Amino acid sequence: MEKVNQTFFLSHGSPTLSIDDSLEARQFFKSWTHKVLPQKPKSILIISAHWDTKVPTVNTVLCNSTIHDFYGFPDPMYKLKYEAPGAIELGKRVKELLIGGGMKRVDEDNKRGLDHGAWVPLMLMYPEADIPVCQLSVQSSQNGTYHYNMGKALAPLKDEGVLIVGSGSATHNLRKLDFNIANGSAVPWALAFDHWLRDSLLQGRYGDVNEWEEKAPNAKMAHPWPEHFYPLHVALGAAGGDAKAEQIHTSWQLGTLSYSSYSFTSSP
Repeated sequence: MEKVNQTFFLSHGSPTLSIDDSLEARQFFKSWTHKVLPQKPKSILIISAHWDTKVPTVNTVLCNSTIHDFYGFPDPMYKLKYEAPGAIELGKRVKELLIGGGMKRVDEDNKRGLDHGAWVPLMLMYPEADIPVCQLSVQSSQNGTYHYNMGKALAPLKDEGVLIVGSGSATHNLRKLDFNIANGSAVPWALAFDHWLRDSLLQGRYGDVNEWEEKAPNAKMAHPWPEHFYPLHVALGAAGGDAKAEQIHTSWQLGTLSYSSYSFTSSP
């Protein structure tokens, strides 16, 4: 079994990513197996911002249904399906690792499928939907360090052929979307946060990223609620303290929505 020595944080932006070919980020996701990760993983663990629970929860299903958890979008988006096989064994392994890493309780959900934070990027990355997928929730009541430690507990999965993906957003303030700004441009406060994140990751200042609410410029503006940022901490923790970060994509939608995405390569 081939190891997967990288974890990823992907900014999934707007649900329109699923149909809008004009979005630069859509082309990035579609090029995934050619340009980013040619290796086919045994299974995928995806941590999505759109599943927020009191305690860590994994979905353990035979086949993933497609959850259309967005409102007021074009009709064709509600017809899209991504019915990847479930990964029940992976879910139970995640539970075992998290409890071994100090989590007091980890729940299983044997009905939930994949929300749009999971299926929209995966549909573009792995359109055949033939790789088993397990989803893990975030806990918005906790902090960055908690999610980083959650990732640390999951690090052994990389040696077991599992691709670990955090799916959130580098910036996420839907009240500040600017429909007068052309895609590709960014407002100054969002750009400042996005550049801080890039520089902190590329320079290995992972402690600052864990304490982003104190360290980052415009932290509360970029993330009024933290659930879209925590998938990054899980992916970062799973890669290890001396992992090397690389920005693998950046683009903007509606002035404030960053698609900045990163790989974290573990030390040999």
